[in-house]
Amino acid sequence: MKKLTNHIYLAILLALLASLGPMGIDTYIPSIPDISSSFNVSIEKVELSIAIFLIGLSVGQIFGGVISDRFGRRSSSIYGLIGFSFFSFLIIFSHSIYEIWIYRFFEAFCGGIVLVNASAVVRDKFKGNEAAKVFSIIGTVRSVAPLIAPAIGAFIIHFFPWEAVFIFLTVYPLIILFIVQKYLDNTKSDEKQNILNSFYLVLSNKKAMISMFVLGLSFSGIFVFISKASFIYIESFNISTDLFPLYFSSHFVALMVFTKFNITLLKHFEIIKIMKITLLIQVFICILFLLNYKDITLIETMIYLIIYTGLMGFIFGNSLALAMNSFSKNAGVASSVAGVLQFGMASLVSAIVLSFKSEDFFILAISILVLTLASFFILGKYKEN
Repeated sequence: MKKLTNHIYLAILLALLASLGPMGIDTYIPSIPDISSSFNVSIEKVELSIAIFLIGLSVGQIFGGVISDRFGRRSSSIYGLIGFSFFSFLIIFSHSIYEIWIYRFFEAFCGGIVLVNASAVVRDKFKGNEAAKVFSIIGTVRSVAPLIAPAIGAFIIHFFPWEAVFIFLTVYPLIILFIVQKYLDNTKSDEKQNILNSFYLVLSNKKAMISMFVLGLSFSGIFVFISKASFIYIESFNISTDLFPLYFSSHFVALMVFTKFNITLLKHFEIIKIMKITLLIQVFICILFLLNYKDITLIETMIYLIIYTGLMGFIFGNSLALAMNSFSKNAGVASSVAGVLQFGMASLVSAIVLSFKSEDFFILAISILVLTLASFFILGKYKEN
Protein backbone atom coordinates (compact mmCIF):
# COMPACT_ATOMS: atom_id res chain seq x y z
CA MET A 1 0.00 0.00 0.00
CA LYS A 2 2.88 2.31 0.86
CA LYS A 3 4.49 1.68 -2.50
CA LEU A 4 1.26 2.47 -4.32
CA THR A 5 0.86 5.68 -2.33
CA ASN A 6 4.32 6.77 -3.49
CA HIS A 7 3.14 6.39 -7.08
CA ILE A 8 0.14 8.66 -6.60
CA TYR A 9 2.11 11.91 -6.96
CA LEU A 10 3.62 10.78 -10.26
CA ALA A 11 0.21 9.54 -11.42
CA ILE A 12 -1.38 12.93 -10.68
CA LEU A 13 1.29 14.67 -12.73
CA LEU A 14 0.85 12.25 -15.64
CA ALA A 15 -2.94 12.57 -15.37
CA LEU A 16 -2.55 16.33 -15.90
CA LEU A 17 -0.77 15.57 -19.18
CA ALA A 18 -3.42 13.02 -20.15
CA SER A 19 -6.23 15.45 -19.24
CA LEU A 20 -5.32 17.86 -22.04
CA GLY A 21 -7.40 15.94 -24.58
CA PRO A 22 -10.58 15.64 -22.47
CA MET A 23 -10.34 19.28 -21.40
CA GLY A 24 -9.95 20.35 -25.02
CA ILE A 25 -13.09 18.42 -26.01
CA ASP A 26 -15.47 18.63 -23.07
CA THR A 27 -14.88 22.28 -22.14
CA TYR A 28 -15.69 23.16 -25.74
CA ILE A 29 -19.00 21.24 -26.05
CA PRO A 30 -21.25 23.82 -24.27
CA SER A 31 -19.98 26.57 -26.61
CA ILE A 32 -21.06 24.78 -29.81
CA PRO A 33 -24.49 26.47 -30.14
CA ASP A 34 -22.94 29.92 -29.56
CA ILE A 35 -20.25 29.32 -32.18
CA SER A 36 -22.92 28.14 -34.61
CA SER A 37 -24.87 31.37 -34.09
CA SER A 38 -21.76 33.56 -34.17
CA PHE A 39 -20.68 32.33 -37.61
CA ASN A 40 -24.20 31.68 -38.90
CA VAL A 41 -23.44 28.05 -39.79
CA SER A 42 -25.23 24.80 -39.06
CA ILE A 43 -24.49 23.15 -35.74
CA GLU A 44 -23.27 20.08 -37.65
CA LYS A 45 -20.39 22.15 -39.06
CA VAL A 46 -19.34 23.13 -35.57
CA GLU A 47 -19.72 19.56 -34.30
CA LEU A 48 -17.41 18.45 -37.10
CA SER A 49 -14.62 20.33 -35.33
CA ILE A 50 -14.77 17.65 -32.60
CA ALA A 51 -13.94 14.92 -35.12
CA ILE A 52 -11.20 17.17 -36.55
CA PHE A 53 -9.82 17.59 -33.02
CA LEU A 54 -9.70 13.80 -32.59
CA ILE A 55 -7.90 13.42 -35.92
CA GLY A 56 -5.38 16.03 -34.81
CA LEU A 57 -4.81 14.15 -31.55
CA SER A 58 -4.21 10.96 -33.53
CA VAL A 59 -1.75 12.49 -36.00
CA GLY A 60 0.04 14.38 -33.23
CA GLN A 61 0.66 11.16 -31.35
CA ILE A 62 2.34 9.58 -34.39
CA PHE A 63 5.00 12.29 -34.32
CA GLY A 64 4.81 12.66 -30.54
CA GLY A 65 6.08 9.12 -29.92
CA VAL A 66 9.20 9.71 -32.01
CA ILE A 67 9.82 13.13 -30.42
CA SER A 68 9.33 11.64 -26.94
CA ASP A 69 11.83 8.82 -27.50
CA ARG A 70 14.39 11.16 -29.06
CA PHE A 71 14.21 14.25 -26.82
CA GLY A 72 12.68 12.92 -23.60
CA ARG A 73 9.27 12.97 -21.96
CA ARG A 74 9.60 16.37 -20.30
CA SER A 75 11.03 18.20 -23.33
CA SER A 76 8.42 16.88 -25.75
CA SER A 77 5.65 17.67 -23.25
CA ILE A 78 6.85 21.27 -23.05
CA TYR A 79 6.90 21.63 -26.87
CA GLY A 80 3.36 20.25 -27.12
CA LEU A 81 1.95 22.37 -24.29
CA ILE A 82 3.33 25.57 -25.81
CA GLY A 83 1.84 24.66 -29.19
CA PHE A 84 -1.55 23.78 -27.70
CA SER A 85 -1.67 27.12 -25.90
CA PHE A 86 -0.61 29.05 -29.02
CA PHE A 87 -3.27 27.58 -31.33
CA SER A 88 -5.96 27.92 -28.64
CA PHE A 89 -5.06 31.61 -28.55
CA LEU A 90 -5.37 31.90 -32.34
CA ILE A 91 -8.89 30.44 -32.25
CA ILE A 92 -10.04 33.47 -30.24
CA PHE A 93 -9.48 35.65 -33.33
CA SER A 94 -11.05 33.29 -35.90
CA HIS A 95 -13.25 34.89 -38.56
CA SER A 96 -14.89 31.72 -39.88
CA ILE A 97 -15.68 28.16 -38.91
CA TYR A 98 -13.02 27.02 -41.38
CA GLU A 99 -10.34 28.86 -39.45
CA ILE A 100 -11.54 27.12 -36.31
CA TRP A 101 -11.24 23.76 -38.07
CA ILE A 102 -7.63 24.51 -39.01
CA TYR A 103 -6.60 25.85 -35.62
CA ARG A 104 -8.40 23.05 -33.77
CA PHE A 105 -6.49 20.49 -35.82
CA PHE A 106 -3.12 22.01 -34.93
CA GLU A 107 -4.19 22.61 -31.34
CA ALA A 108 -5.01 18.90 -31.07
CA PHE A 109 -1.85 17.93 -32.99
CA CYS A 110 0.21 19.60 -30.25
CA GLY A 111 -2.00 17.96 -27.64
CA GLY A 112 -1.20 14.58 -29.18
CA ILE A 113 2.52 15.23 -28.68
CA VAL A 114 1.75 15.71 -24.99
CA LEU A 115 -0.57 12.72 -24.53
CA VAL A 116 1.96 10.03 -25.48
CA ASN A 117 4.24 10.98 -22.61
CA ALA A 118 1.92 9.87 -19.81
CA SER A 119 1.94 6.26 -21.04
CA ALA A 120 5.63 6.38 -21.95
CA VAL A 121 6.68 7.52 -18.47
CA VAL A 122 4.70 4.68 -16.86
CA ARG A 123 6.42 2.18 -19.16
CA ASP A 124 9.80 3.72 -18.31
CA LYS A 125 9.24 3.09 -14.61
CA PHE A 126 6.78 0.18 -14.17
CA LYS A 127 5.64 -3.09 -15.75
CA GLY A 128 2.92 -5.74 -15.44
CA ASN A 129 0.28 -5.40 -12.74
CA GLU A 130 2.24 -2.55 -11.17
CA ALA A 131 1.92 -0.58 -14.40
CA ALA A 132 -1.79 -1.42 -14.55
CA LYS A 133 -2.24 -0.02 -11.02
CA VAL A 134 -0.50 3.22 -11.98
CA PHE A 135 -2.53 3.48 -15.18
CA SER A 136 -5.65 2.98 -13.07
CA ILE A 137 -4.62 5.76 -10.71
CA ILE A 138 -3.99 8.00 -13.71
CA GLY A 139 -7.41 7.04 -15.05
CA THR A 140 -9.08 7.90 -11.76
CA VAL A 141 -7.44 11.32 -11.58
CA ARG A 142 -7.90 11.97 -15.29
CA SER A 143 -11.61 11.23 -14.95
CA VAL A 144 -11.87 14.49 -13.04
CA ALA A 145 -11.39 16.32 -16.37
CA PRO A 146 -14.61 15.07 -18.02
CA LEU A 147 -16.34 15.66 -14.69
CA ILE A 148 -15.47 19.32 -14.42
CA ALA A 149 -14.80 20.32 -18.04
CA PRO A 150 -18.48 20.62 -19.15
CA ALA A 151 -19.24 22.56 -15.97
CA ILE A 152 -16.33 24.91 -16.65
CA GLY A 153 -17.49 25.39 -20.24
CA ALA A 154 -21.10 25.95 -19.19
CA PHE A 155 -20.01 28.45 -16.51
CA ILE A 156 -17.88 30.39 -19.00
CA ILE A 157 -20.62 30.48 -21.64
CA HIS A 158 -23.18 31.59 -19.05
CA PHE A 159 -21.20 34.78 -18.35
CA PHE A 160 -18.95 35.33 -21.37
CA PRO A 161 -18.90 34.83 -25.18
CA TRP A 162 -17.53 31.60 -26.64
CA GLU A 163 -14.06 33.07 -27.13
CA ALA A 164 -13.57 32.92 -23.35
CA VAL A 165 -13.49 29.11 -23.55
CA PHE A 166 -10.33 29.36 -25.62
CA ILE A 167 -8.82 31.89 -23.26
CA PHE A 168 -9.19 29.16 -20.63
CA LEU A 169 -7.65 26.61 -23.04
CA THR A 170 -4.76 29.03 -23.62
CA VAL A 171 -3.98 29.38 -19.93
CA TYR A 172 -4.62 25.78 -18.79
CA PRO A 173 -1.69 24.17 -20.68
CA LEU A 174 0.66 26.91 -19.46
CA ILE A 175 -0.18 25.97 -15.87
CA ILE A 176 0.59 22.31 -16.68
CA LEU A 177 3.79 23.41 -18.40
CA PHE A 178 5.01 25.07 -15.20
CA ILE A 179 4.36 21.89 -13.19
CA VAL A 180 5.98 19.64 -15.82
CA GLN A 181 9.06 21.84 -16.04
CA LYS A 182 9.52 21.67 -12.29
CA TYR A 183 8.65 18.08 -11.42
CA LEU A 184 8.80 15.70 -14.43
CA ASP A 185 12.02 13.77 -15.16
CA ASN A 186 13.22 13.87 -18.75
CA THR A 187 13.31 10.10 -19.19
CA LYS A 188 13.59 8.67 -22.70
CA SER A 189 14.32 5.49 -24.61
CA ASP A 190 17.69 3.97 -23.64
CA GLU A 191 18.80 3.26 -27.18
CA LYS A 192 18.25 5.03 -30.48
CA GLN A 193 16.38 3.06 -33.10
CA ASN A 194 15.42 3.65 -36.67
CA ILE A 195 11.98 5.27 -36.68
CA LEU A 196 10.48 2.87 -39.20
CA ASN A 197 11.96 -0.09 -37.34
CA SER A 198 10.45 1.18 -34.09
CA PHE A 199 6.99 1.34 -35.64
CA TYR A 200 7.49 -2.10 -37.20
CA LEU A 201 8.40 -3.63 -33.84
CA VAL A 202 5.24 -2.22 -32.30
CA LEU A 203 2.88 -3.04 -35.17
CA SER A 204 4.19 -6.60 -35.50
CA ASN A 205 3.67 -7.41 -31.81
CA LYS A 206 0.43 -9.41 -31.84
CA LYS A 207 -0.33 -9.23 -28.12
CA ALA A 208 0.25 -5.49 -28.02
CA MET A 209 -1.93 -4.86 -31.07
CA ILE A 210 -4.77 -6.94 -29.63
CA SER A 211 -4.65 -4.87 -26.44
CA MET A 212 -4.52 -1.63 -28.42
CA PHE A 213 -7.52 -2.61 -30.55
CA VAL A 214 -9.53 -3.44 -27.43
CA LEU A 215 -8.55 -0.05 -26.01
CA GLY A 216 -9.54 1.68 -29.27
CA LEU A 217 -12.90 -0.07 -29.54
CA SER A 218 -13.74 0.61 -25.88
CA PHE A 219 -12.76 4.25 -26.17
CA SER A 220 -14.89 4.47 -29.32
CA GLY A 221 -17.85 3.29 -27.25
CA ILE A 222 -17.24 6.01 -24.67
CA PHE A 223 -16.92 8.62 -27.40
CA VAL A 224 -20.14 7.50 -29.08
CA PHE A 225 -21.83 8.13 -25.74
CA ILE A 226 -20.12 11.54 -25.38
CA SER A 227 -21.17 12.50 -28.90
CA LYS A 228 -24.79 11.54 -28.17
CA ALA A 229 -24.90 12.88 -24.59
CA SER A 230 -26.63 16.14 -25.46
CA PHE A 231 -29.18 14.21 -27.58
CA ILE A 232 -29.83 11.80 -24.71
CA TYR A 233 -30.30 14.28 -21.91
CA ILE A 234 -31.17 17.65 -23.45
CA GLU A 235 -33.19 16.66 -26.51
CA SER A 236 -34.76 13.36 -25.44
CA PHE A 237 -35.40 14.00 -21.74
CA ASN A 238 -35.52 17.84 -21.79
CA ILE A 239 -32.80 18.29 -19.18
CA SER A 240 -31.79 21.97 -18.95
CA THR A 241 -28.33 22.98 -20.15
CA ASP A 242 -27.51 24.16 -16.62
CA LEU A 243 -28.23 20.68 -15.22
CA PHE A 244 -26.65 18.80 -18.15
CA PRO A 245 -23.12 18.79 -16.61
CA LEU A 246 -24.53 17.08 -13.50
CA TYR A 247 -26.09 14.24 -15.49
CA PHE A 248 -23.10 13.99 -17.83
CA SER A 249 -20.63 13.88 -14.93
CA SER A 250 -22.44 11.01 -13.21
CA HIS A 251 -21.00 8.64 -15.81
CA PHE A 252 -17.46 9.67 -15.01
CA VAL A 253 -18.08 9.37 -11.28
CA ALA A 254 -18.96 5.73 -12.00
CA LEU A 255 -15.80 5.43 -14.11
CA MET A 256 -13.71 6.71 -11.20
CA VAL A 257 -15.36 4.30 -8.73
CA PHE A 258 -14.81 1.27 -10.96
CA THR A 259 -11.24 2.35 -11.72
CA LYS A 260 -10.48 2.49 -8.00
CA PHE A 261 -12.05 -0.96 -7.57
CA ASN A 262 -9.83 -2.20 -10.40
CA ILE A 263 -6.73 -1.31 -8.37
CA THR A 264 -7.97 -3.62 -5.60
CA LEU A 265 -8.79 -6.46 -8.01
CA LEU A 266 -5.30 -6.29 -9.54
CA LYS A 267 -3.89 -7.48 -6.22
CA HIS A 268 -5.75 -10.78 -6.59
CA PHE A 269 -6.44 -11.41 -10.30
CA GLU A 270 -4.60 -11.29 -13.61
CA ILE A 271 -5.29 -8.36 -15.92
CA ILE A 272 -6.65 -10.47 -18.77
CA LYS A 273 -9.23 -12.24 -16.55
CA ILE A 274 -10.54 -8.93 -15.22
CA MET A 275 -10.95 -7.60 -18.75
CA LYS A 276 -12.75 -10.66 -20.12
CA ILE A 277 -15.29 -10.72 -17.29
CA THR A 278 -15.82 -6.97 -17.65
CA LEU A 279 -16.52 -7.23 -21.37
CA LEU A 280 -19.02 -10.05 -20.78
CA ILE A 281 -20.91 -7.88 -18.30
CA GLN A 282 -20.85 -4.98 -20.77
CA VAL A 283 -22.28 -7.20 -23.51
CA PHE A 284 -25.12 -8.19 -21.17
CA ILE A 285 -25.85 -4.53 -20.29
CA CYS A 286 -25.80 -3.49 -23.95
CA ILE A 287 -28.22 -6.28 -24.88
CA LEU A 288 -30.62 -5.16 -22.14
CA PHE A 289 -30.36 -1.58 -23.37
CA LEU A 290 -31.06 -2.65 -26.96
CA LEU A 291 -34.07 -4.73 -25.94
CA ASN A 292 -35.58 -1.90 -23.90
CA TYR A 293 -34.66 1.26 -25.85
CA LYS A 294 -38.28 1.95 -26.84
CA ASP A 295 -40.30 3.98 -24.31
CA ILE A 296 -37.33 3.88 -21.94
CA THR A 297 -37.33 6.17 -18.90
CA LEU A 298 -34.59 8.57 -17.86
CA ILE A 299 -33.69 6.42 -14.83
CA GLU A 300 -33.47 3.23 -16.89
CA THR A 301 -31.31 4.95 -19.49
CA MET A 302 -28.96 6.26 -16.82
CA ILE A 303 -28.66 2.84 -15.17
CA TYR A 304 -27.68 1.12 -18.41
CA LEU A 305 -25.27 3.82 -19.58
CA ILE A 306 -23.69 4.54 -16.18
CA ILE A 307 -22.89 0.84 -15.74
CA TYR A 308 -21.59 0.66 -19.32
CA THR A 309 -19.33 3.69 -19.00
CA GLY A 310 -18.28 2.86 -15.43
CA LEU A 311 -17.06 -0.60 -16.44
CA MET A 312 -14.52 1.09 -18.70
CA GLY A 313 -12.55 1.56 -15.47
CA PHE A 314 -11.58 -2.11 -15.82
CA ILE A 315 -10.66 -1.73 -19.51
CA PHE A 316 -8.68 1.45 -20.14
CA GLY A 317 -5.79 1.15 -17.69
CA ASN A 318 -5.53 -2.62 -18.00
CA SER A 319 -5.51 -2.75 -21.79
CA LEU A 320 -2.94 0.04 -21.97
CA ALA A 321 -0.72 -1.78 -19.45
CA LEU A 322 -0.91 -4.97 -21.53
CA ALA A 323 -0.12 -3.01 -24.69
CA MET A 324 2.89 -1.19 -23.22
CA ASN A 325 4.37 -4.15 -21.36
CA SER A 326 6.41 -5.39 -24.33
CA PHE A 327 8.23 -2.13 -25.08
CA SER A 328 11.07 -1.00 -22.85
CA LYS A 329 13.14 0.56 -25.65
CA ASN A 330 10.56 2.51 -27.66
CA ALA A 331 7.77 3.26 -25.23
CA GLY A 332 7.08 6.60 -26.90
CA VAL A 333 6.36 5.02 -30.28
CA ALA A 334 4.26 2.29 -28.63
CA SER A 335 2.28 4.94 -26.79
CA SER A 336 1.77 6.87 -30.02
CA VAL A 337 0.44 3.81 -31.86
CA ALA A 338 -1.95 3.11 -28.98
CA GLY A 339 -3.08 6.74 -29.03
CA VAL A 340 -3.58 6.80 -32.79
CA LEU A 341 -5.74 3.68 -32.64
CA GLN A 342 -7.62 5.02 -29.62
CA PHE A 343 -8.46 8.45 -31.00
CA GLY A 344 -8.44 7.49 -34.68
CA MET A 345 -10.95 4.70 -34.18
CA ALA A 346 -13.08 6.94 -31.95
CA SER A 347 -13.22 9.70 -34.57
CA LEU A 348 -14.10 7.23 -37.35
CA VAL A 349 -16.71 5.32 -35.35
CA SER A 350 -18.36 8.46 -33.96
CA ALA A 351 -18.49 10.01 -37.45
CA ILE A 352 -20.21 6.87 -38.78
CA VAL A 353 -22.67 6.71 -35.87
CA LEU A 354 -23.51 10.41 -36.11
CA SER A 355 -24.23 10.02 -39.84
CA PHE A 356 -27.34 8.00 -38.97
CA LYS A 357 -30.34 10.07 -37.99
CA SER A 358 -32.41 8.55 -35.20
CA GLU A 359 -35.30 9.76 -33.09
CA ASP A 360 -34.63 7.16 -30.39
CA PHE A 361 -31.69 5.27 -28.85
CA PHE A 362 -31.53 2.36 -31.30
CA ILE A 363 -28.38 3.57 -33.09
CA LEU A 364 -26.65 4.25 -29.78
CA ALA A 365 -27.59 0.86 -28.33
CA ILE A 366 -26.63 -1.19 -31.38
CA SER A 367 -23.36 0.74 -31.77
CA ILE A 368 -22.06 0.13 -28.26
CA LEU A 369 -23.19 -3.52 -28.42
CA VAL A 370 -21.25 -4.13 -31.66
CA LEU A 371 -18.16 -2.38 -30.26
CA THR A 372 -18.27 -4.39 -27.03
CA LEU A 373 -18.78 -7.70 -28.84
CA ALA A 374 -15.87 -6.89 -31.15
CA SER A 375 -13.68 -6.11 -28.12
CA PHE A 376 -14.61 -9.39 -26.43
CA PHE A 377 -13.85 -11.55 -29.48
CA ILE A 378 -10.59 -9.74 -30.23
CA LEU A 379 -9.44 -10.11 -26.61
CA GLY A 380 -10.19 -13.83 -26.91
CA LYS A 381 -7.23 -14.04 -29.34
CA TYR A 382 -4.83 -12.82 -26.64
CA LYS A 383 -2.42 -15.51 -25.46
CA GLU A 384 -0.59 -14.73 -22.21
CA ASN A 385 2.39 -16.98 -23.00
